Amino acid sequence: MSSAAALKVSISALEKQTALIDLAAQTGKHFADVLADAGLTYDDLRYEFARVGAESAKSPTKLTDFKKGPEIPFVSFFTGCGGMDLGLEAIGWKHVAGFEIQELFSKTLRKNRPSWNIFGPPIHSGDVSKIEEVVEALSPLIAAPFEGVFVGGPPCQPFSIAANQRFSKGGENFKRTGFAHEKNGNLLFDFVQLILRFQPSAFVIENVPGLRDLDGGAQLGEAIRQLEEAGYKVAEPTIFDAANYGVPQQRQRLIVVGSRTGRAFMSPAFSNAQVGAGSALVGVGGLPNHETREHNAESVRRYMTLGYGERDQLGRVDRLDPALPSKTVIAGGTNGGGRSHLHPEIPRTLSVRECARLQTFPDDYVFVGPTARQFTQVGNAVPPVLAAHIGKAITSSFFD
Repeated sequence: MSSAAALKVSISALEKQTALIDLAAQTGKHFADVLADAGLTYDDLRYEFARVGAESAKSPTKLTDFKKGPEIPFVSFFTGCGGMDLGLEAIGWKHVAGFEIQELFSKTLRKNRPSWNIFGPPIHSGDVSKIEEVVEALSPLIAAPFEGVFVGGPPCQPFSIAANQRFSKGGENFKRTGFAHEKNGNLLFDFVQLILRFQPSAFVIENVPGLRDLDGGAQLGEAIRQLEEAGYKVAEPTIFDAANYGVPQQRQRLIVVGSRTGRAFMSPAFSNAQVGAGSALVGVGGLPNHETREHNAESVRRYMTLGYGERDQLGRVDRLDPALPSKTVIAGGTNGGGRSHLHPEIPRTLSVRECARLQTFPDDYVFVGPTARQFTQVGNAVPPVLAAHIGKAITSSFFD
């Protein structure tokens, strides 16, 4: 980093910060306690280098920026904590039902949207593979054919490159097993069967990009073949990067859209003017889910020397560049393990709320459960703003 491009934090502030780190190391006191004794918090810490005016001038798109259109009914499957649903709600669509197998995710949905019909534990299995159970739950709510939209993202762990990186190359879990996976690998076809059963006017399948290329595309191709045979016109599977749609995060999702209207799907236009992560991370104090991790002194010592975009190899975390979209928010497994990147200007990891900002969740949307599971909920979600763009494109393509 050149001196012209960077502003070194004041020597006195860094000296005090280093002295506190040394004090924690010498006394064995936790760094959080050392900071508290000095009247400081982790948010008072700084990196050695920072740029002046590093944030991008462009602000993230918010759900409130969208105008409401026709009240198109929709049902969501594999709902998660509701990222896709929130985006569709923001453009005026009507939430009919959501199916979610994880009890904690279902609790988050019910807490934030008590008026939604959420089929999930403990009152329903929420298991999309139990097709007849889903049909029994949905039949009183919608007719077949359904003059609305089915949306769903079958769990993507079997197709995720990031998931594989957690395993040894020599281990049996390394290969992307895809549809050979005993449970999750077949959920796409369970979703297809529900589409064929209720015949919605349109559908959206979202997943990680790896689904498109698994087995040379044969499995996704078979799902599309079944849908086309039933009369659906299916658009070419397309990879969308959320960073091109006002989301301050690089996040790629595979989107497959089809309809029985006979009309073609016109993809939403994207913008090359991307939003930097720094603009999304201001003003989060006092918001729910903003508890930050209390790092030990030696971790902070390593973090504070990093430049923008650099990785701490020991902790496997990256300092974000405030002028660029964030790297993908990491979900971790369904039983926990979610983690975050390093704040661009404070040498600590991001809070759940800060990750939710990068995902474009509203500030009043609360995630329940242990912090690790909150990270999982946020990291598994479709950015609501990206969902809103896709929904608007579906509206104009099939329902206007």
